[in-house]
Amino acid sequence: MGAAGVALTAGLAALVFTARNMLVLIGLALFLAVGLEPAVASLVRRGLPRWAAVTAVCAGLLAIVGGFLTAAIPPLIAQVEAFRTQAPTYLNTLTDHNSLVGTLNDRFHVQQSLEQALTSSNVVSGVFGAGILVVNAVASTGVVLVLTVYFLVSLPQLRTGFYRLIPRSRRPRATRLGNEIATRVSGYVLGNLATSLITAVLVYTWLLIFKVPYPLLLAVLVGLLDLIPTIGSTLGGIIVCLASLTVSLPVALATAGFFVIYRILEEYLLWPRIMSRAVQVSPLATIVAVLLGGTLLGIIGAVVAIPIAAAVQLIVREVAIPRLDQR
Repeated sequence: MGAAGVALTAGLAALVFTARNMLVLIGLALFLAVGLEPAVASLVRRGLPRWAAVTAVCAGLLAIVGGFLTAAIPPLIAQVEAFRTQAPTYLNTLTDHNSLVGTLNDRFHVQQSLEQALTSSNVVSGVFGAGILVVNAVASTGVVLVLTVYFLVSLPQLRTGFYRLIPRSRRPRATRLGNEIATRVSGYVLGNLATSLITAVLVYTWLLIFKVPYPLLLAVLVGLLDLIPTIGSTLGGIIVCLASLTVSLPVALATAGFFVIYRILEEYLLWPRIMSRAVQVSPLATIVAVLLGGTLLGIIGAVVAIPIAAAVQLIVREVAIPRLDQR
């Protein structure tokens, strides 16, 4: 009997490990559905059937994304084309020993590394690998979007079915905890989107003022990276500062100062106002959760780490600590 239990456990562990990538996508879709649930519930309270509310929310999101892409893609294409045209100029700057970029190249051998990376075999394998990566990313995105819609439609039934698995005596408490966790996840998703949008707008404005090349491309990149808590805006700031070196060293230093100041304002002004009531997680717990989530599940793990930490913290406070106090 014991051997059979061990074999069953090992088999389940192997099954989970084999399906881990799909399980991550399913979890991400459920995470997004819970985040969008307040918008759907608001429309349902106004008299719309749930399927119509889900359709309206999804149509609104598609309209926002479509409008953004319609406005952003032509400038992005123009800026990518401008970068391709200016590439020889950047290469000349890299080989100019009197320029700052040339001095950095002499010290760190940037050009030699690029030439090694751009050998024919590396280029072929890199293009092939990039193609596979793009196909996988598109397929994963499609899976997440479809699952998110299905989760949104059936979320009330899923909740009811889950709560019925809990003994009746504990069901009211479990329902209250579940609703609180869902509220925190929803607040986190909407708040994270809001802070990322604010970051992208401010970065775009700064880059326009100082005439840093490719402002829209860089602002979109920083906005996407800012979805990763704690470290995302820092990574984006490093990339933008490197791009600012093509203008001048003072502009790069000013850009670095801008990101430092913004990081402080985001941490102590934007984050507390937008997120603190939603997740209520301490800064130390935030950093630890993001590091562990990123290590275990990559970027997706870093994004969902904070609401998971908030849920664990809530369960410990409402369940574990009262039981320990009774002993």
